[in-house]
Amino acid sequence: MEETKKKSETVRKAEKLVESAMAGNDASHDASHVFRVRDLALSLAREEGLSSSPRSMEIVELAALLHDIGDYKYIRDPSEEKIVENFLEAEGVEESKRTEILSIINRMGFKEEVGGCGDTNYSVEFGVVQDADRLDAIGAIGIARCFTFGGSRNNALHDPSIKPRSDLSKDQYMKKEKQTSVNHFHEKLLKLKDLMKTKAGQRRAEKRHKFMEDFLKELYEEWDGRA
Repeated sequence: MEETKKKSETVRKAEKLVESAMAGNDASHDASHVFRVRDLALSLAREEGLSSSPRSMEIVELAALLHDIGDYKYIRDPSEEKIVENFLEAEGVEESKRTEILSIINRMGFKEEVGGCGDTNYSVEFGVVQDADRLDAIGAIGIARCFTFGGSRNNALHDPSIKPRSDLSKDQYMKKEKQTSVNHFHEKLLKLKDLMKTKAGQRRAEKRHKFMEDFLKELYEEWDGRA
C-alpha cells in the first residue's frame, strides 16, 4: 500500500516537472504531447501483457512522462541534461528502476536508429514507450505536430526544388539545416510504421500511416493546382 502511494506521488511530481520543464517549448513538444505518449504507452503495455507487473507499468509510465525533458532540440542549458536523473534520485526510485528508465529515455529517439544503427536488444517496456512516442508523431496528431514544429523554425511548408535527404546518418539528421515540413514526412514520419517494436504498436500505426499517405497525396494535388 505504501509503495503504491509513493508511486502515485512520484507520478504526480513527474507530471508537475513535465509542465514546468517543457513550458517554453512549442506545441509540438509540450506537456500535452508527453501526456498523450504516457497514455498511449500504458495502453500498449496492457495490450502487450505488462499490466500484471506493477514494476513494469511504473517503469513505462515514468519513462514516458520524462522522455522529452532535456531534448537536444530544446535544451537551453547543459544542466537540463541531468534533470531527469536528479529527479529520480530525489524521489528515491530504486537503482535498478532508475537505470532502466534512463536507458529507455536515452535510446528511444529516432536519431539513435537512423541509418539502420538501432539496437535489437530491447525490453518490452522499451518497445511500448518508444512505439507510443512514435505513434504520436504520425497520423492526424503527427501531421499537426510536424507543421507546428516547422513553423516554430520558420521552415517552408513545401518546396519541390528541395528534395528530401536520403540515407541519413545520425550526425546529418541532427544537423540544424533548413528543410521543409513536407520533407520531414519522407525523412522520418513515413518510416516509423516499419520501425514499431510491438504488435500493439504495429496495429495502431497502420491506420495513422495510411492517413498521412492520403494527406500527402491531397497536398501535392492542391499544391500543383490539380485538385
